[in-house]
Amino acid sequence: MTDMEILVDADACPVKDEIYKVALRHQVPVVIVANAYIRIPDHRLVSRQIVSDGFDAADDWIAEKAGPHAVVVTADILLADRCLKTGAAVISPAGKPFTDNSIGTAIATRAIHADLRAGLGDGIARGPAPFSKADRSRFLSALDAALASADLV
Repeated sequence: MTDMEILVDADACPVKDEIYKVALRHQVPVVIVANAYIRIPDHRLVSRQIVSDGFDAADDWIAEKAGPHAVVVTADILLADRCLKTGAAVISPAGKPFTDNSIGTAIATRAIHADLRAGLGDGIARGPAPFSKADRSRFLSALDAALASADLV
């Protein structure tokens, strides 16, 4: 068993079941972080942390707990940046690892998209593409690889 843990930004996470599956296979604890009750499996390695509904409360909790011992699962680019700075591994639910080399581009792209949405003025909110089977498969591979590499350290 490793001293790693998986911290999940869980409110809109579409891969919680996959996280449990991989984490239990590797015997790695999982903390589901949300501002409301979320059902979790009844297992000693899976816990939940309910935070206040304050702005960024879950992000703040995760960033405070993250470090070289953690794999963080989040789609939030700014949270990913905060966690990378602590030494954590960070993976999006679509299986894209955030790295020190890629986070700057991701933040810039996020800002450009925000500017474009603000300039549209048509009231139509455009979100991310629908979650696909390929995203789910890519996530499983990325999480498994992150935990396997941690076992080698």
